[in-house]
Amino acid sequence: GLYTTTVALETNTTRRIRIRTTMSQPQPEEVMHQVQAELANAYAQEFFTTVREKCFKLCVSKPSSSLSSYERKCLEQCTERYVDATRMISQVVLKQYSNGGGSGGM
Repeated sequence: GLYTTTVALETNTTRRIRIRTTMSQPQPEEVMHQVQAELANAYAQEFFTTVREKCFKLCVSKPSSSLSSYERKCLEQCTERYVDATRMISQVVLKQYSNGGGSGGM
């Protein structure tokens, strides 16, 4: 069978998630696993899109066929800042969740 659901992410991205199952009714664990995998993929895509847009806008003033050394260095540092910030935020969220704060807001 094929089940379809739509999930709106906090990033204002809407994704349609298709749940494939061989049974007439999907098992809750199977559905959760597939939804989590789809959400992880959606968040990764959103992250890379955001980084690409923001860092490109910040670092590349005149697009051309190649990047200058300044533009390359700027893009590298900008991307590293986003990765570091995302890592730090993820650690805080996971810590709060593991301390029992996962059911409510921050």
